[in-house]
Amino acid sequence: MTKTLTRLYDDYADATAALHDLERLGVPHDSISIVANNADGAHGDGTTTLGDVNDHGDVSRGVSTGAAVGGVGGLLAGLGLLAIPGLGPIVAAGWLASTVVGAGIGAAGGAATGTIVGALKDAGHSDDEAHVYSEGVRRGGTLLSARVDDALAIDAEAVLDRNRSVDTKARGAAYRQDGWNGFDEAAPLYTRDEVATERNRYRSTTDTTAY
Repeated sequence: MTKTLTRLYDDYADATAALHDLERLGVPHDSISIVANNADGAHGDGTTTLGDVNDHGDVSRGVSTGAAVGGVGGLLAGLGLLAIPGLGPIVAAGWLASTVVGAGIGAAGGAATGTIVGALKDAGHSDDEAHVYSEGVRRGGTLLSARVDDALAIDAEAVLDRNRSVDTKARGAAYRQDGWNGFDEAAPLYTRDEVATERNRYRSTTDTTAY
């Protein structure tokens, strides 16, 4: 049996550190997915399209992007630039990206494709979890998700949490205090400056508790 583990990170570097730790733990490349906000243009020029995502979630023109932002080899070598409804420009690789765009196994398996919320719910997350995770990416965060064997689940969760993952329950409560009611694909995209403000707002208070 496998379990889907997902964490939100305010800092892309924390997410990639967790990803490398998962790979060292023995979680296969094709069982991990990463989705990171790219509103600030830090990860390339945005020329990749949804049609470039292959059945494994890798992006055919994303190799140079992956090498630039995550190093050579592993999942990050397949990073590519996409535009997802409600999120705007992102970099992504892995099965979650594939499910969102309706490619390969995601579409064949009857996944709720076309939205990040639908993809997360299809992976087993609750409606509330899916909305908070998606909103976190919209506001500048990075989402890391892995399908792991039950035998590795405890160690994998420890890996994800020790790399400064967000307390998503507290984050959702903070969003709601500001009047947020859920992820809205039609909401205005966050600008570069708004993403920078949002990241700085939480950077000093990131916790290691997740759903």
